[in-house]
Amino acid sequence: MDLSELDRDSTGRCRLNSPVPAVCRKEPCVLGVDEAGRGPVLGPMVYAICYCPLSRLADLEALKVADSKTLSESERDRLFVKIEEDGDFVGWALDVLSPNLISTSMLGRVKYNLNSLSHDTATGLVQYALDQGVKVAQVFVDTVGPPETYQERLQECFPGIEVTVKAKADALYPVVSAASICAKVARDQAVKNWHFVETLQDLDADYGSGYPNDPKTKAWLRKHVEPVFGFPQFVRFSWRTAQSILEKEAEGVLWEDSATGHQEGPGRIMSYFSKGPQTHPHLPHRYFQERGLESATTL
Repeated sequence: MDLSELDRDSTGRCRLNSPVPAVCRKEPCVLGVDEAGRGPVLGPMVYAICYCPLSRLADLEALKVADSKTLSESERDRLFVKIEEDGDFVGWALDVLSPNLISTSMLGRVKYNLNSLSHDTATGLVQYALDQGVKVAQVFVDTVGPPETYQERLQECFPGIEVTVKAKADALYPVVSAASICAKVARDQAVKNWHFVETLQDLDADYGSGYPNDPKTKAWLRKHVEPVFGFPQFVRFSWRTAQSILEKEAEGVLWEDSATGHQEGPGRIMSYFSKGPQTHPHLPHRYFQERGLESATTL
């Protein structure tokens, strides 16, 4: 699996996909959706789809795919190779969402929580398959949040497709199991071969499971937090575990445009347009200060 695009830019997202089997453009297909790496504080989250014709579903089941969490890394790698070898009737695609993208989305001025990001990514992958000409007839999804709400949303997006959203879908439907294997193999490879753009002293690659409650992961976070610049981009800095370590180990920051001096309150909104002296003086935004712009009292 070629993750070189992620190596070149580990701040956003990248999409990988197999060639679309010709039969998938001719026959009705079933498509499964699953993710890997939703909970860890380290590394990317990967969403994947896998699809095949309904007429070949038994052949996909014969591969003995299973929920990726129940398989060893070597078993997942072996099954992904078999999925690739059956590329004449099985296709896949995935989105790798970097830790930086996840955290900046969650902490932006307009909040974009992990559930919404997950839903939109899954929807985008289904739409991608349709755009590639795959004749999707059925979609099975491992739920994020309440399955009824998620299913209703997907059904509205794809009214001509039969959509099923269930908890533990990766253990119930082989096509979702196949998607979970694709997602987990991609995440494992991304984490193992992560390209650190930061210069880290005594980089320790043994960071445990990457989950917030893992003592080894917490120790790695404490070791590699920089007092001023925080964590490397490998870390989801929006996770509470990372924030707690930042609060204890890093320096406090006073932003340039922070309010200064004694202020009792902002006052009435019309006071800002008054010709007389302002009761509550305030500094202009840094945009105006940097460009030497001042308010005009007369036109």
